[in-house]
Amino acid sequence: MLTIYGNRSRFCDGVSRRNFMKIGALGVAGLSLPQLLRAEAVAGKRNPQKAVIMVYLPGGPSHQDMFDLKPDAPVDIRGEFRPIKTNVNGIQICEHMPELAKMMDKLAIIRSLVGSEGQHDAFQCLTGRQKRGMPPGGYPSLGACVSKLQGNFDPAVPPYISVGGNMSRFGNDSGFLGVAHAPFSPSGPGKSDMVLNGVTLDRLSDRKSLLQSLDTFRRDAEYSHMIDGMDAFDRQAMDVLTSAKLVGALDITQEKKAVRDRYGIGQGKQRAGRSADSFLLARRLVEAGARCVTLAFGGWDTHGKNFSHLKEQLPQLDAGLAAMVSDLHERGLDKDVSVLVWGEFGRSPKVNMTAGRDHWPKVTQAVVAGGGMRMGQVIGATDRDAGDVFARPVQFSEVFSTLYRNLGIDTNKTTLPDLNGRPQYLVDGGSSPISELVG
Repeated sequence: MLTIYGNRSRFCDGVSRRNFMKIGALGVAGLSLPQLLRAEAVAGKRNPQKAVIMVYLPGGPSHQDMFDLKPDAPVDIRGEFRPIKTNVNGIQICEHMPELAKMMDKLAIIRSLVGSEGQHDAFQCLTGRQKRGMPPGGYPSLGACVSKLQGNFDPAVPPYISVGGNMSRFGNDSGFLGVAHAPFSPSGPGKSDMVLNGVTLDRLSDRKSLLQSLDTFRRDAEYSHMIDGMDAFDRQAMDVLTSAKLVGALDITQEKKAVRDRYGIGQGKQRAGRSADSFLLARRLVEAGARCVTLAFGGWDTHGKNFSHLKEQLPQLDAGLAAMVSDLHERGLDKDVSVLVWGEFGRSPKVNMTAGRDHWPKVTQAVVAGGGMRMGQVIGATDRDAGDVFARPVQFSEVFSTLYRNLGIDTNKTTLPDLNGRPQYLVDGGSSPISELVG
């Protein structure tokens, strides 16, 4: 695996999440990429590229302070923020997201997402499932399934890439599909990773350092005779690690300053774990040929000082997400690239004694864009306090059915064999795509 390390963040459960860029499933000497290349050689023709960018907001973002404000609720529920109008009549969002408000016609809000397990764990957001009743090996993530079903679109670019954050404490998010389709996990047993000589996210902007590290890695591999004995597919996997195309996608300095400024890069407003670079990297990676990019952005576990914390985070999310969605439209990728933004649960209606909001699994939010879906709408509604669903509950599995559909995968027909050889559907309960988005 190719790992580029970043910074650390910590949630209320005391678990440290070290941020890193994971070029998923890139092992040499018999791990994933050579296997994928062999599969591509056997299969021959590749599928047309469709892609998903999943923006995961770890810690549980406060839905009633972002996309479901309740200005008429009592003060200890409505909080400090005011709603503002968007460019879609009748839809309002938080005042600290003005850029997204200007482009609501390119977004859709789900205000009635239900079924959260209420845990600090990316598992449900990555798989669309709960943990109970899992088959041996566990359920695989969307990225792992796409890697297995569709492989790499471009031999020089991995199909499944994760930018920032330890996405799951549960373990290997490839589940029963195995390490061949897993992104790097720092605690994953039986996996090795290729760390590029100390290259961090902060140094990615230094193209010279990155290229020097890649050159050093290749020289070390050749000197140690690691390449000796590799077959053609293993050698091709090594070429991916040092390919100009992958390096180019990672080098955001190739973008014009005006584009980088739009993302908020270099404007002195970034904090550890919340770099706007990640949004630009995600867009560049799908352009380069990645099929699934997962992006962990920030820390949203606001038991205390909820409003002061969000005043710092929301403008960064606003700038990065708005710029990424705008870029996808400007590059003609909005029909092919689906964007999903969400966290593992919502926050409590009532503001606590430390000006925070606590965990609230009864209802949470999601925002989607692109993928040829119907935008400029709100799906579902919560009650007066944003504490429960009032209309149109949406399940996690429905969101995943929609993403798979956009990728050209029929969840009613497609199965993958588990470790016992039993066919497993990609989503639970025969869930269908969200009709309001794709019907």
